[in-house]
Order: sequence, then C-alpha cells, then structure tokens
Amino acid sequence: MDFGDAPRKKEVSLTRSIPGATPGNLLLPVLPLREVCLFPESSLGLVVSRPGAVAAVEMAARGGKCLLAVAQRDAAATSPNPRDLQSVGTVAFLMEDLPLTDGGRRVELDGLRRGRVVNLIGVDTLIAEVQPLDEGDPGEEWGPAVEALARYLHTHADLRSFLDQQRRSKEPMAWVNLACQHLPITASARQKLLESEPPERCLKISRGLDALLRKEKGD
Repeated sequence: MDFGDAPRKKEVSLTRSIPGATPGNLLLPVLPLREVCLFPESSLGLVVSRPGAVAAVEMAARGGKCLLAVAQRDAAATSPNPRDLQSVGTVAFLMEDLPLTDGGRRVELDGLRRGRVVNLIGVDTLIAEVQPLDEGDPGEEWGPAVEALARYLHTHADLRSFLDQQRRSKEPMAWVNLACQHLPITASARQKLLESEPPERCLKISRGLDALLRKEKGD
C-alpha cells in the first residue's frame, strides 16, 4: 500500500454561496445519517427512504449534486429537526443516485470537506448554511498515524484490500480518514474524530489503532 504524497485531486465545485451571508458559506440540502458519518476523501453508500431525506437527495441532484451529510444525535428520530443533528458534517458529492421501486433511492456519496452548520431552515427537508472547514496540515502527527494503520492492516488483510478499493484520493490524509470511516468504533467516537482538526485526528487514530490491536491480541 502506498502511503506517500501525491498530487491533490481536482476540486469539485460545491454550490453557490449565499447572498448576505458570511462570504464563502454554502447553502446545501441536508441528508441526516443514522449511526454513521462521512469523512472527507471517503465514500459512503446507503439506501435513503425517509421522505425528507429523499427530497434532500432530489434537491441535490437538480442542483450542483452536493449536500451536507450530517449525523443525527438521536438515531431513533424519524424526522430529525435541527436540534437532532450534529453541528459538524461533511459536504458530499452525489456520485450515484438510483431510484428504487419503493420510492427510496440508493446513493453513493463522495466526501469532499468538513462543514460546520451555521443555520438550519425547513421542517421535513432541512437546508443548511454551511461554513466549509479547512483540513489544514496534519503536521508531524500524520506519520505515526499511518504507521499505526500499517501495523493494524498487516494483521487484517481483508480490511487492507477493502481500503485499497475504497481509496479515491491520493492525499496522505485519505488513509487516516478511511480508517476513521471504516474501523470498528462507536458512532460517537467516529463523530468526535470528524470534529477534530487533522493533527488531533491523526493522534487519536494512531493511539486508537494501537489500543485496538493490543486488545485483539489479548495484551
């Protein structure tokens, strides 16, 4: 597996900015997620069936094909309101959108960058004003994180093959984000990783991977 530097992937145009709002903020339909979150430079496939969520996907499909994928605080909420949603999600590109016979949609999302919810409007279908969050430089913490991931994947060949297939970006942080996306951790822990800045995220995943490996080995 190649963990080295590579050219940055071409940016996908997100959507229009909002007149009268903070410059650079985006207006995006919201796709609430249950027990999962999406990281930048990762992908997520899921079936969307709730009417409000289907409407959000349809809105994105008619526009710039971008939406905000954000986890619910309460996975049991069937029609989440603004208080039910986390404050940080991921601006995602709608890579695939297939209608299903029951009225739902099978979608695949490509995570672009993290975004903080500034404001939410709507009832069944929510629209968010989103402040894009810069990933920045992971600094010296990136190396230990990737080394920890290599140690973990050395004992999990199936996961290593899966991550190889999932990797869409040549960015070094893609490996860290894929680990955050797919390793067996709780939804709340995953959300905390998403909210962390890259250096802290690298440090947390490095420690978490080594702890997970020790637990699996019975140390």
